Amino acid sequence: MDSKDWHRRNSFASRIFSHTYEVVLKINNKQARRLWLHAQGLAKTPTGPLDLLQIISDLGFVQIDSIRNVTRAHHHILWTRNQNYREHMVWDLLAKDRLLFEHFTHDASLIPIEFYPMWTRQFSRLEKKIRGSWYSGSPLSDADHTAIKNRIKNEGPLCTRAFETKIEGKKEMWKRPPHKKALDHMWYGGELTTAHRENFVKFYDLPERVIPKDKFEQSLSEGAQIDWLCRAAIGRMAFGTLKDIQKFWDAVSRTEVQEWAAQTNELIPIEIQSHDGTWTHAFGGKDINHRLEKLSAPTTRLRIINPFDPGIRDRDRLKRLFGMDYKIEIFVPKAKRQYGYYVYPMLEGDKFIGRIELKADRKAGVLSVPQIWLEPNIKWTDARRAKLDSELSRLSRLIGARDIRWDCSV
Repeated sequence: MDSKDWHRRNSFASRIFSHTYEVVLKINNKQARRLWLHAQGLAKTPTGPLDLLQIISDLGFVQIDSIRNVTRAHHHILWTRNQNYREHMVWDLLAKDRLLFEHFTHDASLIPIEFYPMWTRQFSRLEKKIRGSWYSGSPLSDADHTAIKNRIKNEGPLCTRAFETKIEGKKEMWKRPPHKKALDHMWYGGELTTAHRENFVKFYDLPERVIPKDKFEQSLSEGAQIDWLCRAAIGRMAFGTLKDIQKFWDAVSRTEVQEWAAQTNELIPIEIQSHDGTWTHAFGGKDINHRLEKLSAPTTRLRIINPFDPGIRDRDRLKRLFGMDYKIEIFVPKAKRQYGYYVYPMLEGDKFIGRIELKADRKAGVLSVPQIWLEPNIKWTDARRAKLDSELSRLSRLIGARDIRWDCSV
């Protein structure tokens, strides 16, 4: 690429980031909400034959989380898209079928194994990032790392409990003992991978023993990986800004997205109408017109959405498209919470109509409802109550609860 070509492309990319391009399509708010719900797998009734791998592939990944308020986030996210899902199924895809691998997007996630060759640059990116942050100051030497890795090589998959180093100094949330830092450092860098989890405890193994050989040995250039990551992101969002593309996997930089956008024919400049009537510059994928042509109204079933669901993970987008101002308050002191510890948005059709606090006592077989809140201008009707009762019954079956207890009134 000569200097004139470089300046032309980067000038165009700068215009893209500053939105000084010609908009060719305007999408009203109702269309935008429906496009988003279809892209996130939340528009159709969550029934029928279950193809779990296809669900995860369509989403790109599923975030995993240790908190089990009712059911862990990854289980809830998958169940929301097909209610034939059961809690052991995703771990079978990881540990038995080797159709998923675990790594870090914006958070710990399960990713289709088919995507592994497009993920290898992320290993080096994250290894460099953590080496300069929480990993710095670890007392373990390179020899200690090698010893840990050799134990796994000789003994098979091991979890952090197999090692004995202790946290030094004051114990604080997220603080790790030296061996855990070493294990995670090698995991982030791709030297180790997740073999399986037991009661959510991660077991580390050598990737060459876990990742299928054809995927482990496949090599793609950085440019090819960046191109795939950007195309796959906009394809799974239907529309978004370049910042949205960057944030989707959190595996490319702003500059890399900018340079990709300057060269690709995958993007169509659009404007999206927000819930408040304002318009925002964005991009649609090259199939955006086809998506609009076949766009249909989503199911009217009332859905309880997990706080970590990809459909609502970006709180700014949620507010912009749907008008719902939502945040999860698990890290907010109880006295300062506006709502509750673990509160779920409720989706009906293409509108978020309220939020509900749920708690589960699996041992007692009880799913309880401490509180429910409606969004402004939403009326509580017998029909909505019946829909919610049905959804609570379905959710209770997922976790094996026999009773639903209301501790509040609407």
